[in-house]
Amino acid sequence: MRVLFKAIYPYVFFILYFIIPFDNYIRAFPNLLLGLLTVLFPFVISKKSLKKIGNKPVAIFLLFFIYLFVSSYFLGRIEEDFKVLKKMLIPLGMVLLYLPVGDFDKIKKAVIFSSLAAILFSVFQFSVFSYQEHDVSLMFFQNTVDALLIDRPYLGLLSVLSILVSYKSLTKNYSPYNSYYLSNIIVNSIYIILIMSKIAIVILVLLIFLKQFYGKKKKIHILYGVVVFLIGNFLLYTVFKTQINTVLNPYKHSSEVAYNTSKMPNIYRSIIWKCAKKLAQENKNSVFGMGFKNTNNRLVSCYKTKIKDNATKQTFVSNKFNTHNQFIDFFISSGWLGLVLFVLFWVVLLIKNGNYFFPTALIVSMIVFGLTENFMHRQIGAYYFGAILILLLINISKKEPAQSTRSTM
Repeated sequence: MRVLFKAIYPYVFFILYFIIPFDNYIRAFPNLLLGLLTVLFPFVISKKSLKKIGNKPVAIFLLFFIYLFVSSYFLGRIEEDFKVLKKMLIPLGMVLLYLPVGDFDKIKKAVIFSSLAAILFSVFQFSVFSYQEHDVSLMFFQNTVDALLIDRPYLGLLSVLSILVSYKSLTKNYSPYNSYYLSNIIVNSIYIILIMSKIAIVILVLLIFLKQFYGKKKKIHILYGVVVFLIGNFLLYTVFKTQINTVLNPYKHSSEVAYNTSKMPNIYRSIIWKCAKKLAQENKNSVFGMGFKNTNNRLVSCYKTKIKDNATKQTFVSNKFNTHNQFIDFFISSGWLGLVLFVLFWVVLLIKNGNYFFPTALIVSMIVFGLTENFMHRQIGAYYFGAILILLLINISKKEPAQSTRSTM
């Protein structure tokens, strides 16, 4: 029976990560699979598998979670904050449950096939919308969002992960699979541009620049990277000067802009961040924070007073938009102590994996993503964070060659 369980276990994990983007359509299924993995875990785990986890990052993240839980309990807000706290158990649970799996192939393949499935679904939805003569715009807003399988930022993040995994899987020598990985990179890159996932585009540009610090002839690559980066930014500013100025100076008319207009996507986070800044300044308990639920409630109160357009105000209030920045959220909700532990976790990961491009790229991707999204507030975000932790914490650096200066990953 143990042999059967060990044979089934990796495929259950693969199915779980494959269907995560379809959570809105089969919401109970991921939880059922998670329950099945939990039941099978005691039968497939071994002492050898437990040694895969790197000590320091895991210890810091555990300390971070314990701090959040204990502070919420003693400050009397555990019931209010438990909805967010339980999502933070998902990435830790994913790392623990993945220990019996012998390699990373299952999670890598799940990411690749999941992103392709999400793309095919979205293309089908766009086709249906177009056939029904809906005004579908790739630039923004509601019709485009409705046509996507999941929210645009998370779809972009999934595509970035798929690109990284495919790039990591490419080999210097001939392999029949190289063409498939290369095709997947091209498809996901084009799709990110088509859906205008701005955060995904920014992450990809940063990763291309980051890659210049690895491999042979680093000095020349860095010089090329800086030149291309500067020229690219100049061209972008020249072409999109009006839009960029709107983002850089959002506050003048942000309270009057309508949520469904084309300009709103450039500045609606700025409205949120303006309210978040106000909360941070008013926070009387900067050491332990004001709690996740209280933070969200006070943001809603800010939207009611700061936003003049009624339709926009109603949208912000009804959706109860969070801070849209994971670092700001932890500072306001859990105070300086929570933010320091969260930042320390990423710093230790960077120190541990900084000599290798692939793990560093994963870390940078999640940090940049966290600057515009509260991924810990979303189940899908917690799952993808868990996938990254699986690749980072289970001693991935030991699978890298001794020389970090190779031309590929």
